[in-house]
Amino acid sequence: MRIVIIGSGIAGITFAEKFRALNLAAEIILLTKETDGYYSRPILSHGFSKQDIEKTIIMKTFAQLEQNGIHINAGVEVITIDREQQSVSFNNGSGIEKLDYDQLVLAQGSAAFIPPPFLAFRKQFYVFNSLTDLKVLRKLRQSFIDQGKSTDWAIIGGGLIGCELASDLNAAGDQVTVYHAMDRLMERQLVAEDSALLLNHFEALGVDIRLDQAVQGFEQQAGKTKVLVANTSENSDHHAVIISCGFKPRTDLAQDSGLATGRGITVNDFLQTSDENIYALGDVAQLPNENIYAFIMPIRSQALWLAAHLNGDNTEPWSPPIFKPKAKIHGFTAEHAYIF
Repeated sequence: MRIVIIGSGIAGITFAEKFRALNLAAEIILLTKETDGYYSRPILSHGFSKQDIEKTIIMKTFAQLEQNGIHINAGVEVITIDREQQSVSFNNGSGIEKLDYDQLVLAQGSAAFIPPPFLAFRKQFYVFNSLTDLKVLRKLRQSFIDQGKSTDWAIIGGGLIGCELASDLNAAGDQVTVYHAMDRLMERQLVAEDSALLLNHFEALGVDIRLDQAVQGFEQQAGKTKVLVANTSENSDHHAVIISCGFKPRTDLAQDSGLATGRGITVNDFLQTSDENIYALGDVAQLPNENIYAFIMPIRSQALWLAAHLNGDNTEPWSPPIFKPKAKIHGFTAEHAYIF
């Protein structure tokens, strides 16, 4: 039996390790764009205030996973799924390879969502969704430190990730301005009272929070980037702009192969896609209740459940565990339960 996994985040790696523990005979092959190893994405949010984050964030190298019987094809891009032939084709950097599968697990996760109006300005901002993104931003930040400057950042988006990022950059000693389209911070995760507490918390730290901001675009001049906001002539300049407007499940590969998709890849209660030999996990998988469980505990639960299911050890459908995630914002504690 050959199981092919696409994606090396917590969903793909947890599944691979658990299935290997349950089944020593199966061939497990994992395909990933990553080259650094298996790292903790949640720690990315503290990637500026921690030293040596590029090393400490790695939980296991790909070499260690290979030693445990999981074959890793790193630095590759899967380009097609041939459902009739049960094979995937991927670019390894020097050519196209084809790989057959008995069961295919899609665990590519999500990409940073870029609002369509911003696409025309793509070269004028950064995104923050991976270790590669973090390395780019840390290198940029270091270039300003080497010049004796404190980096002035603009973050577009005051949701969960935007606020975590603003908090960490502030903790690292940088100047931060958050532009948020809504009238309060983290409106999808916090009740109004806690949004107000968070606003006060940031303002006390010197973070510039600008609510009800309709950002129109960006303009580079004199080494800085101007954030253009509707209905005002007072547009501010910053050393760099980071878009933090949510995430978008990576569904393109599934769509191109004819699998059913919605916001994510559509699966049933057994995490099975519209193809009986293909499954989806994590924040790419959209359940029948239309939810996408983009948090560590349910993703890990899905991965462990699917490994047991494909090994024939359970027949009951997956059900989400009780989970209570919290924002990783330095010095802030919400007084009410988070809304998830």
